[in-house]
Amino acid sequence: MDVLMSFLNSMPGAFGQGLAWGIMAIGVYITYRVLDVADLTVDGSLATGGAVCALCIGLGIHPVVSMLLAVLAGMLAGFVTGFFHTVCGIPAILAGILTQLALYSINLRVMAIGSGDKTKATLALSVGKHDLLVSSRYIRDLTVENPLILLAILVAVVIGVLYWFFGTELGSSLRATGANQAMARAQGINTSWNKVLGLVISNGLVALSGGLLAQYQGSATVDMGRGAIVIGLAAVIIGEVLLGKVFHNFALKLLASVIGAIIYYIVITLVLRLGLESTDLKLLTALVVAVFLTIPYWKEKYFRKKGKALPETAGKGGN
Repeated sequence: MDVLMSFLNSMPGAFGQGLAWGIMAIGVYITYRVLDVADLTVDGSLATGGAVCALCIGLGIHPVVSMLLAVLAGMLAGFVTGFFHTVCGIPAILAGILTQLALYSINLRVMAIGSGDKTKATLALSVGKHDLLVSSRYIRDLTVENPLILLAILVAVVIGVLYWFFGTELGSSLRATGANQAMARAQGINTSWNKVLGLVISNGLVALSGGLLAQYQGSATVDMGRGAIVIGLAAVIIGEVLLGKVFHNFALKLLASVIGAIIYYIVITLVLRLGLESTDLKLLTALVVAVFLTIPYWKEKYFRKKGKALPETAGKGGN
């Protein structure tokens, strides 16, 4: 009973974390599903967003402006990855690794600005000293300061804007690039430019998530993005496995990624309340992703209706 009550008391925090990470999951969805690119820049750009946002708020800049600057920093990181990939000819996965590696040092430098130190690994934010948009301190308060309200609004706005954008000619060409590059090029689409654009948008969203997380948890750290790509993939895959047959609209597919992030953090919270050590979270994340990746494969291989195979069999027999 104590475990159940502790778990229920942790639900608002799980929803808050899930919504903040859900925006990052949307960014991962754009590269992973729309562009069909494995982008590992995420681990670095999330920390970049948190570092820039925390630094700007600490310098007295309005949090909204700080968030915009964080988004721009993330977009720049995505542009660098896109440049490496399209101009320098480096495979996308290696381009992301190179940018992520460079961002680690850059983030250390960014967080040290104005402190007199050469590098700094942590920047603290206090709701009592700084003007924050979201803070976990108010997660259980029934007031407008509750972060769940603003986070839900931001998620809705992000999904709405992306739904509009991907319905435009430019957005459609970006989707065509991910679906079939050869056909897109045959239609006169600049696929290299679209890849860069997709990476810019994706990492801008990831940095936005990093800025929100820095405020929500009260600090930005150089390691806050470590493993972010796995969490993002977990959210995307969980959403697809559980809601893929129901959510067909593009906006709903983006929403499924956010719901996947919330479910992921609910599972994490439950397991922690059952006694798992926090140091085992990486192992748990890997297992969760492996399970949800396996489910569609097993459904297709072992539970497919035999009737679906009949036409293929009949065709072979006729030959």
